[in-house]
Amino acid sequence: MALLEVRGLVGGYGETDILHGVDLDADAGEVVVVVGANGAGKSTLMKAVAGLVRIRSGRVRFAGEEIAGAASETLVLRGLAYVPQERNVFPSLTVEENLAMGAYARPAMFREGKDRALALFPDLAAKLATPAGRLSGGQRQMVAIARALMLQPRLIMLDEPTAGLSPKFCSAIFARVQEIARDGIGVLMVEQNARPALAIADRGVVLAQGRNRATAPGPALLADPDIGRLFLGG
Repeated sequence: MALLEVRGLVGGYGETDILHGVDLDADAGEVVVVVGANGAGKSTLMKAVAGLVRIRSGRVRFAGEEIAGAASETLVLRGLAYVPQERNVFPSLTVEENLAMGAYARPAMFREGKDRALALFPDLAAKLATPAGRLSGGQRQMVAIARALMLQPRLIMLDEPTAGLSPKFCSAIFARVQEIARDGIGVLMVEQNARPALAIADRGVVLAQGRNRATAPGPALLADPDIGRLFLGG
């Protein structure tokens, strides 16, 4: 049984369904990357799992328990963390205060979580007193990921973590994703920067119009000429 199991997921916004029966698995210590064209339903899938989008039907199980429709704050305490693409830091708070917000539900975990965050993102050590809004885009993304890791989740979901970043920061984020997985945490990641993301993926999932198009190890998808032509820009 996978850590996260999504089966036949149908849902979306208001009366409009964006997802039309999506299946997905993600396990502990595994990097799963979801790719597809704009409008394919990638971010909607993440938000549905995180309890932020209406689910009309289907099953979402996490650690063996049904979580479809559960409140997002409940999911955090169960070990599922979500980092949205935008507005993922508190810009007026310092880096250290942002990390403290990540441990708000269990303050006793703050010190240990902070030490882990700085070990993963050592560049943040010199920025602890800096308001997050003054950081570069790449540094803000590091703060957002670090904050989501404060409570030692079992699975972290990252929505477009490299969007708008320089190649240097993209490489740094992907390297940290691999480190997170090596620590036994599952990583579910939506990415437009598809080729380098699939290169590190244990499993890749291609969505098209809210439906599964292909699922395979990341390198296998990269080697598939049809997938490359239709979904990866040739």
